[in-house]
Amino acid sequence: MASLICGSIAYDTIMTYEGRFRDHILPEQIHILNVSFLVPQMRREFGGCAGNIAYTLKMLGGEPIILATVGADADPYLAHLQQLGITTEHVRVLPEHFTAQAMITTDLDNNQITAFHPGAMTYSSLNRAEQASGFSLGIVAPDGRDGMLEHARQFADLGVPFIFDPGQGMPMFDGADLRQFVELANYVAVNDYEGRMLTERTGLSLEQIASQVEALIVTLGEHGAEIYAGGQCYRIPSVKPAAVVDPTGCGDAFRGGLLYGIERGFDWETTGRLASLMGSLKIAKQGPQNHAIGREAIHEQFTAAFGYRYE
Repeated sequence: MASLICGSIAYDTIMTYEGRFRDHILPEQIHILNVSFLVPQMRREFGGCAGNIAYTLKMLGGEPIILATVGADADPYLAHLQQLGITTEHVRVLPEHFTAQAMITTDLDNNQITAFHPGAMTYSSLNRAEQASGFSLGIVAPDGRDGMLEHARQFADLGVPFIFDPGQGMPMFDGADLRQFVELANYVAVNDYEGRMLTERTGLSLEQIASQVEALIVTLGEHGAEIYAGGQCYRIPSVKPAAVVDPTGCGDAFRGGLLYGIERGFDWETTGRLASLMGSLKIAKQGPQNHAIGREAIHEQFTAAFGYRYE
């Protein structure tokens, strides 16, 4: 069983500020903000929502298919995906553009400031979901605006259930756009901040959104998650990580777990717990695609956390 992952492929330049942003941002002077942060640590990682989600799904034993656009500088990333056994057949190279680039600065409280150049991602609508085959589940993750809208419609036209995951793409859409996504999607996944934005822009409460989809998943960081499904709210506990190292990509790791659980037909509590575990494993490692762990070890950690095996 395969999942089609529509979203960004990006290089992440990740910097660590050894202080706290709040100590240098004066609320009463925000209109003339001019700050600079010394970042002694810097590294470049493979990132982007589609790449990150596919990485975790593959690690769990799923079969991700990525639908994305990249630039002329994408050869190292494509080689990385191929080494992982993830097909790049539907990753379109646009040689006149750069691959999307994220510049992320994290402080000691795990707050983040990000600058993002979309590059080839802007043209993600050039890809169509029906170009791929053999998938029975999908996700529309942050990507080019037109691509996200088109891919949601294409999943609906194909009759393929999918997750709508607006993420950092939320500001690109008005209330009408977001209501359309909710109408088309089978599942909606947001963090608590995005959930508030979604309710404000659509005029719908979380309960109303949940009533229109099979499940609404709201992640709550260290407090776990809530899954609204079938008229119930399942409260998913967090899993204590081995260390809190880097939050970049935790939400994508969570979504990889969601896709795997939905693919396998797990109940919502098990699906949410597996997703929670994958987010915990990710936060203990630097970068969004470095939490390498074998499937049996994942089973062992899940059993240790929740007292049963997930399959």
